[in-house]
This record gives sequence, structure tokens and C-alpha cells, in this order.
Amino acid sequence: MHHVRSAMVLSRSYNVAADPLSDVVTVLGGRSVRLTRLEASGDWALGFPAQARLKFVALLRGGCCILLPDHPPRRMAEGDVFLIGHTAYTVASEPGIEPIDGTPLYREPGHDVARLNGDDTVLLGGGIAFTGIGGGFMLDALPVFLRIGRASPSATAVSRTLELLDAETVDGRPGSSVVTMRLADVLLVEAIRAYVADQGESCVGWIGALGDRQIGEALRLMHGEIDRPWTVASLAARVGMSRSAFSSRFSSRVGRPPLDYLTHWRMLVARRLLSEERADVASIASAVGYTSQSAFGHAYKRTFGHSPRRP
Repeated sequence: MHHVRSAMVLSRSYNVAADPLSDVVTVLGGRSVRLTRLEASGDWALGFPAQARLKFVALLRGGCCILLPDHPPRRMAEGDVFLIGHTAYTVASEPGIEPIDGTPLYREPGHDVARLNGDDTVLLGGGIAFTGIGGGFMLDALPVFLRIGRASPSATAVSRTLELLDAETVDGRPGSSVVTMRLADVLLVEAIRAYVADQGESCVGWIGALGDRQIGEALRLMHGEIDRPWTVASLAARVGMSRSAFSSRFSSRVGRPPLDYLTHWRMLVARRLLSEERADVASIASAVGYTSQSAFGHAYKRTFGHSPRRP
């Protein structure tokens, strides 16, 4: 029987585009979280616990060190930007200084600037938070730490974006929530670009796989035609590989088998549609490739631990 693609009677902002990176950023809906600033002089060290978010810090003035568990200290220079994933970390003037807990300095609402004895070093920080399993999809694909050197185009883009976010937060002008959401998308894309440029061929996960000619094409096919009844054999044929070679290479590059990735992605899209659309569950199931509402419900529950329903 001829497969008819869903016309997306769920007419909406979600675009079934053959650009997996844009697709992921749109569907995961990362939101900008609180902007913070640190001004410090002399000897100082602040420790922070692990959080399930991406933290961006631009070093606007001076220098500092970043210390992560089981990693050597990393020296940062003025103009550098760094990205911190789901890990505890310490930022300090020099290694070896006993850190104090930095969280209380920013605990109270409106306390977004911490000052420690001067302003020889100035850091501006922001972050992107995701919800539930969507956060894991992104956080697992990026390193726990990435330095974006000041010579990198991404460092300039991230620094300026953080400054724009800071201005939006301070000014509180009309439409600021929309602007901050879009700026969060810019931060995320620039971080991914910097990661790919830094790692090259050794870049792993679905992000790295986008640069693989055949596996990247398979990802574009899955994202571009999410409702198509893909099989490993049909994907392999479309990218010019044998079934076994494709399955092995996809699993190695992406970190999970092809159909496991496809199901996972379909469920993330379905959850986004459920949160946005007025269409019923059956229509959403069809839009992400399920002819059986029951099969869709089982897959959704395996992924999220509950049946599909509106938030």
C-alpha cells in the first residue's frame, strides 16, 4: 500500500525539515536561564554543583582557571568562552585555592552579580535548560567542558549573545521572553559549531554523525520524513550501504542503533506536538509514523514512563 505522508493537519510551528540540528534545537525547546555576573580580584575560588543544563561563561576581563573533577586545571584568558555541561566545577583565580560554595551568592532573586574584592576579572554567565529526557538527548551529545578560544568565530558570537541576553534581562522591554528564547537557540547552535570545529573527525554522537556523509544523510532522511515506515534495510539502501555495514556504522557513530534513534526522536517530537497542538493523540501518532495508536502509546510509555497525554 502506498505510503501517504501526513500533511501535518497539525499546522504549526514545527517544521519537518531535513536539517537535524535545527530540528533538534526547535523540538527540544531549550530555554534561557538566569544571567549572572562575577567580578573578582585577588585570590578567590567558587565551587558550583552539577546541574542538568548547559552553562555558558564569557571571560570579559582578566583571567581565571576552571577545575573539573578528575581533570587538570584549565587556564582561561580574556575573550575566551567556555561551555560546562552536567558536571560540578570550580572557577578560581589560581589552582590550589580552597573554594567556597558559590551558590549562595546567587540564591536570592535579583542577586545576579557577585563581587569579590574588585573587578580585575569579570565573567558573564548564562545557560540553557531543557526538560526531562530532552535534556539528556542534548547533554549526552556534548562534552562536559568545552573551551571556545577567543580566536574562534563562535567565541565572539557567544560573548555578544550573552551580552544581548544580559541587556534583555536588565531592560525588561516588551517581547523580551521571545528574544531570550531565540538568543538561547543561538547560544546552543554556536556551542555545537565550536564543538564540531574543535573535535573534527573525532566528534562523537549524533552531532558528530551529521558530518559523516552516509550516516548524516540517514539522519536527514529520518528527520525529514519522520512519518515514513523506515527499516534498517530501506535506510541502508538510500545511503548506498549494506544493511549490516550501515547498522554497525550508525550504532558506532551515533551511539544507538538506527531504529532505536528513530523511535527516541519520534517520541520527543510527539511530546512537543502534544504540548502545542489541538490535534488528538491519533493524529499525532500518525504524524510521527505510527498507524496504530496502541503501538504509539506503548512506545511513548516506554520512553517517558506514562501514556501520551497533554501536560
